[in-house]
Formats: sequence, C-alpha cells, structure tokens
Amino acid sequence: MKWTLLWAFIVVTTVANAQTEEAKLIATVKEFHTALVNKNTVSINQQTDKALSYGHSNGWVQTKTDIIKDFETGYISYQSFKEDSITVTLNGNMANVRFVADVAATLKGTASSFHLKVLEVWVKKGKRWMLFARQAVKG
Repeated sequence: MKWTLLWAFIVVTTVANAQTEEAKLIATVKEFHTALVNKNTVSINQQTDKALSYGHSNGWVQTKTDIIKDFETGYISYQSFKEDSITVTLNGNMANVRFVADVAATLKGTASSFHLKVLEVWVKKGKRWMLFARQAVKG
C-alpha cells in the first residue's frame, strides 16, 4: 500500500511539474514576442542564446547580434505578433514550441503581414528558458 501511494505521488508530482514548466515556457514565448513588438533589445538579449539561429519564412536567417542591430537601426520592426494553437514538447532541458502566428512587420520601410507556422527551439539554462532556434514557413 505504501509503495502504491508513493508511486502515485511521484506520478502526480511529475505531471504537475511538467504542466507548470510548460506554462512557464509559454509565458516566456509570449514575453519574447512582446519584446519583439516593443523593440525591447534588453529583454531580447536576455531571452536568446548566443548561438541563436532565427529563420524567417523567406529564407533569411538572423543571429542574435543581427536581431539586436536590426532593431537598433530600424531595418526591421514588428507592429504585432499574435500566436495561436501553441503546443509544447518538453525533453529535459530542451523544448520544441510550435504555433501559428499572424505577424505584421516592416522591413526596410515596407510593411507586410504574414500568416506563419512557426517552430521555436528553447533551451533551459539554470531557471531561464532561452530561444536557441526558430524557423517559420508561410502558412
């Protein structure tokens, strides 16, 4: 009986921790997208890995340095970033986050809107989730 109760406690605790971790990651993902819209380069710097690969639906790939520089120079700006249908797959200190996004952005002075399917790869370093890679395709 004790072993059954112990086993049930371990299972419930593990499931609850995974759900909590998933909720924390979803909140972090949304905070990152808000930082993109707000051009908050401090937050973007804190939420991205130094080896970031940020792929756009047109094949353009930015590094962490590129993203920050492109915001500072006005090369790119986001007017809105709305996620839907977010799914998270946790695997130890890594996670895949998939979602559909409607994004309004301006690149080199030309405004555009996009409906995208996005995959983001997040890595947990200490207690913080950091974006390691992102790729979008037109949806």
